[in-house]
Amino acid sequence: MMFDIRQVDLGKLNSMTKYPSILTYHALGDKGVLQDTVQIPFEGRIIGSEKVDGTNTRLIFCPDQSVLVGSREDLLWERRDLIGNPAMGIVEAVKETVHRLVEVLCRPGRIAVYFVEVFGRNIGGGAKNYTKTGKVGFRLFDVVFIENFDEMFGWPADRIAHRRDNGGQRYVPADEIVKLAGEIGFETVPALLDTDAAELPTDLEATYQYVLKFQHTRCKLDEDANGEPEGVVIRSPDRSRIAKLRREDYERTLRRRKK
Repeated sequence: MMFDIRQVDLGKLNSMTKYPSILTYHALGDKGVLQDTVQIPFEGRIIGSEKVDGTNTRLIFCPDQSVLVGSREDLLWERRDLIGNPAMGIVEAVKETVHRLVEVLCRPGRIAVYFVEVFGRNIGGGAKNYTKTGKVGFRLFDVVFIENFDEMFGWPADRIAHRRDNGGQRYVPADEIVKLAGEIGFETVPALLDTDAAELPTDLEATYQYVLKFQHTRCKLDEDANGEPEGVVIRSPDRSRIAKLRREDYERTLRRRKK
């Protein structure tokens, strides 16, 4: 069928373009306390990037040159809308970029979803780590191309959600994301490590010390920002495995264990 944003089921489009939740490297138990169990084991090459404390944002480039902006859960704005949902300043932060890239990223036969983290002014509890003057920025962290969207629009909603949450989305390999970002003038989330999984600790205390090696955020928007990083996201190059390591989770857990 010919893709027409005015005719498609926006609920299904929203679902098929959402980003699945990233689990913690160590299993998370009651009251936010980490367990000793590693729930996402890795092997072979792993890549680590800075976990930015902002808000997950989707830039959805469609075949008919419509472009939608979404938060983690909701669609907020289409590029020709007069009024967009002002939630968290997302639309304001990316609107100019969307208009710049319509001709470049809207192509027949695919829906391209660029996942970015918008951060800075009043966004998240860690905004002051990135700015003291109210600046806003964003960084690219994943890309997915959906080419079988015609077929997927014919699926029931629960099948779309199951595919998304169980590894059905085909993400661009990590090395390719850097290339795609360069082609359109995006910055990616800062790369922190590229190593073998054998180098990754499994003990809670050792893992905390490993995360602490990355002492300062590489996403400061102004020099006076506090600069404390949120943590690290580790993944296999093809994103078949991905996990987050938040400094706060390890600090909370180890503090309670010492009591």
